[in-house]
Amino acid sequence: MPNDFNRRVIEEFRARGGRVGGPFEGGRLLLLTTTGARTGASHTTPLGYLPDDGGRVLVIASAAGAPRHPAWFHNLVAHPRVTVEAGVFTYEAEALVLEGAERDRAFARAVETDPGWSAYQDRTERVLPVIALREIPTGPPNIAASSAGAALRAVHDGFRRELALVRQEIAASGPGLGAQLRINCLALCQGLRHHHTGEDAGMFPMLGRGHPELTPALERMRREHEKLAVLLGALQQVISASDADPARVRAEVERLTEEVERHLEYEEAQLIPVLDGPAC
Repeated sequence: MPNDFNRRVIEEFRARGGRVGGPFEGGRLLLLTTTGARTGASHTTPLGYLPDDGGRVLVIASAAGAPRHPAWFHNLVAHPRVTVEAGVFTYEAEALVLEGAERDRAFARAVETDPGWSAYQDRTERVLPVIALREIPTGPPNIAASSAGAALRAVHDGFRRELALVRQEIAASGPGLGAQLRINCLALCQGLRHHHTGEDAGMFPMLGRGHPELTPALERMRREHEKLAVLLGALQQVISASDADPARVRAEVERLTEEVERHLEYEEAQLIPVLDGPAC
């Protein structure tokens, strides 16, 4: 059973689409549900996470530097298939404990982002495990929302929050662009591309068939996706340079943010009334 603090965080997370206050406010948080190593019961734990290459996310079994690994770590070692709640999305994932140099590189990126991880490591003789969570494709995304329109807005709000986080991280990055910040930016780019590709291939054609009056708006949104793809490519190119200049990255992110915000507002105004209308 979760302790009272974790229970409150879990309840707030689920009630507010992944947003919480307190010590986790403004950070990246997920809920990890594992299967008990001895009991077989489900256990849910709120954890901070880091984006990783290839669509994975990383969590660290720090237990705030306690001498023993946390229970959830023992659970996922015994049962690597886990459930992840990230924002409004819930998905099944495979947990992989990183080893050797891969673990060390990932932990160094975490420390670069937040020195608190180093403080936790200094408190204990154990090596803090770093675990990669990779989504297991199981079909359409499972989104916690009361309606199709609410789901669209919730997904958009997730991108808004991530853009705000990346902008804050760049502003605090100093003269260099750290390895984890590069990955955070690239993960954002990948997520936006995936979202737009899915809309172009699935939702837009479906809405066009059922609501021909939306054709001009859908065509505009497809054109905006193409424009955003160019901006995402420009940001990725700047980030990928070995001597990436944070000022240039910041300028590209600000330009992208302005266009994304404009696009999301237009899309919501056009599509939510239809998605939540009686015909849908």
